[in-house]
Amino acid sequence: MSKIALVDDDRNILTSVSMTLETEGFDVETYTDGQSALDAFSRSMPGLAILDIKMPRMDGMDLLQRLRQKSSLPVIFLTSKDDEVDEILGLRMGADDYVTKPFSQRLLLERIRSLLRRKDANEGKLVGEESEDTKVLVRGELSIDPLRHSVTWKGLNVTLTVTEFLLLQALAQRPGFVKSRDQLMDVAYDEQIYVDDRTIDSHIKRLRKKMRSVDNSFSAIETLYGIGYRYNEE
Repeated sequence: MSKIALVDDDRNILTSVSMTLETEGFDVETYTDGQSALDAFSRSMPGLAILDIKMPRMDGMDLLQRLRQKSSLPVIFLTSKDDEVDEILGLRMGADDYVTKPFSQRLLLERIRSLLRRKDANEGKLVGEESEDTKVLVRGELSIDPLRHSVTWKGLNVTLTVTEFLLLQALAQRPGFVKSRDQLMDVAYDEQIYVDDRTIDSHIKRLRKKMRSVDNSFSAIETLYGIGYRYNEE
C-alpha cells in the first residue's frame, strides 16, 4: 500500500484518521505542521499527502506551493466549511481534491483510493491491454504519454497533477468537441464523489496557467460559457 502523509495540527484528527487508514493497510506518517512535513518529504516522498490549510510554522498553502515546484504528488486539502476561498485557491495552486471538515472518514478514504488509482493508472502500474487511454496522444504541438504521466508542449515538459493530466487528456482526445463540466467530472472523479462546477473550473484555470508557463500564447483550451470546454488543435 502507498505511504500516506497526514499533516494537521489537530492531534485528534491525526490519531483518528491515521488509525482508520492503517486499518485499511496504508502506511501513515503524521506531522503537526507544514515545515516538519516538508523536511521529511525531502528525504522520502509519500504516495499521497493530506494537508490541513491552517497550521503553525508553515500552512498547507505554503507547503503545497513548495511541493508543486518539483513534484506532482497527489494532494487532498482538509478545509473548514466556511473556507470557500481557501478551497478555490488551493485547487488553483494545484491540489487534486479537498474534503470539508467535519468530514466522513469513509468519504476521505474513498477519495484517497480514487486518487491513488488514477495515479497508478497514469504511471502504468495498472497493467492491461493497450488502449486509446494508454497510447501516446499527439495533437499538433501537444504530446501526452499516459504511461509515463508525461506532457510536452512544443517539446517542453509541463508538470501536471493527476487530475490536470486526466482533464487535458479527455479534452485533447477529440479536438473541436465540447466536453461539459459533468463529463469532465466523470473523467476526473469516481461516480460516488460529488464535486461542483467551481472545482472543474479551478482545475482548468490551473492547467491553462501551467501550459502558458512554457508558452504565453497557449490558447488551445477554449471555454464555452454555460456549456463546457473544448480543445482546439493548433
